[in-house]
Amino acid sequence: MLSGIRALLLDISGVIYQGSQRIEGAAETIAQARQQGLTIRFLTNTASKSSEQVIQELQGMGVSIGPQELYTAPQAARELIVERGLRPYCLLPDAIAAKFDCYPPGQADAVLLGDAREGLNYSTLNQAFRLCQSGAPLIAIGMNRYYKSDDGLQLDAGPFVKALEWAVGTEALVMGKPGRAFFLQAVASTGCQPHECLMVGDDVDADVLGAQDAGLPAVLVRTGKYRSGDEKKLAPDSRVIDSLANLFD
Repeated sequence: MLSGIRALLLDISGVIYQGSQRIEGAAETIAQARQQGLTIRFLTNTASKSSEQVIQELQGMGVSIGPQELYTAPQAARELIVERGLRPYCLLPDAIAAKFDCYPPGQADAVLLGDAREGLNYSTLNQAFRLCQSGAPLIAIGMNRYYKSDDGLQLDAGPFVKALEWAVGTEALVMGKPGRAFFLQAVASTGCQPHECLMVGDDVDADVLGAQDAGLPAVLVRTGKYRSGDEKKLAPDSRVIDSLANLFD
């Protein structure tokens, strides 16, 4: 599985930790990968925590990580917004919204939607719908269907993005996984070719199929949001392991 691999691209939630609990053996596997000279990148769609919070959590769980190793969907969205000079109406958690210049609906010319949880209600979604109806682009921070927390499975931002896409008759600009550009940006930072970077994730659609679509080999782990039968979506030669701890088995 690791033959010819020079870099590991790791999903975080569901692969390294689940809710507030570290997945057994994950930190040790990452340390082993570093010892063997593999380049590490951490990829996440989370829009409920800032980059600083993600790094602090990982370090608190014994995972070594540098800021340049973390690639987040909010970062990718911010780069797009700055590049295009957009004024977004933000449906985001406070910790992420603080990283953007957010505008009220009457002044906005774009919609930026992430995992705002209670902030995703009829009133805010209707404001987003009206803006998109008037031609504002819909920018999605990730396209995950759900994630797993300490309380069980939770809806992610993807279903709300899909609802707006269907209501407006538009297609969202997806920043993060499974967007091809997001994977290739992380690959480019490693100095490796896509076929030399192995993506490890618990989301068969966003992590594994998304990476494969970008030309990367990928492995599915049976932790986090993994559900029995996810393997059926994959090609017969795709790799599935019990957890990140089994990567070098």
